[in-house]
Parts: sequence; structure tokens; C-alpha cells
Amino acid sequence: MAGRVDLPPRVDGQCVFCAIAAGSQPASIVADEGDVLAFCDIQPVAPGHLLVVPREHAEGLADLLDTDGKDMFALAQRLARAVRRAVRCDGVNLFLADGAAAGQEIPHVHLHVVPRTVRDGVFRISANWSLPARADLDATAARIRSVL
Repeated sequence: MAGRVDLPPRVDGQCVFCAIAAGSQPASIVADEGDVLAFCDIQPVAPGHLLVVPREHAEGLADLLDTDGKDMFALAQRLARAVRRAVRCDGVNLFLADGAAAGQEIPHVHLHVVPRTVRDGVFRISANWSLPARADLDATAARIRSVL
């Protein structure tokens, strides 16, 4: 199996996902619902790995129109059901990286729909999990609430 290849985030000066949405770059389209579309990832971690993107450019979640976010997740939910039947997987991961620090490689919001099988072991989040005290969790919740 070939290793992962770093692909350019821009093609001919344009965001690659915007170019796909405009039809100027090839893609294996699964669904086009006007403001959002889904297509096969060209470097899938499993057969049936899809990307759901808004047609309008939004680099990160903070830039994403609320309606596009809702439409992306609604489409991803329908795709997850379809992928389970089409590729006969046991489960599906939805994964969205917001920003380079989170692992986002193409600066256009995109939601991965990744088919999974019980034994695949192909997609894991590695972390230093912690178990903070309730008071620390409450303080964090209060800080986030204060800026909502």
C-alpha cells in the first residue's frame, strides 16, 4: 500500500475544494445539494471515505455559515447510512479538523465520513487523556459559556 501523499491545497491559484465545487477540478461526486456537496476522498483511509464541503469557501468553523454547517451534518448523517449499506461497514466516523493545529490540511471546512470495520484499526485519535476534577470542568464550562 502506498503512503499518504501531501497534496496542494490550491490549484491554479484557487482553493482545491472551491475548484471542485465550481466543476473546474475533477471529483467523484456522491451528492450535490446546492450549498453543500460530497465526493470521494482521493486518499481514502477505507473504501467509501467521503468528504462533505460547503460550496461557499469557509476556511474554518468560525467562517462557516450556520445553514451550511447544518446542511453539512445533515448530509453526512444520510451518507453514513448509505455508506453502511454500500460498503458493508460496521460503523462510521465523522471527523472535522478546524485549523492546522487540529490537523486541517486543506483550508476549506470539510467533514470526513469514514467507513469503519471492527478490525480495521485505520483511524484513531491519539491523546493524553485526563480526568480533571469537577471544579476544573465547571470552571472551563463557565469560561466557554461567557463567550458564547
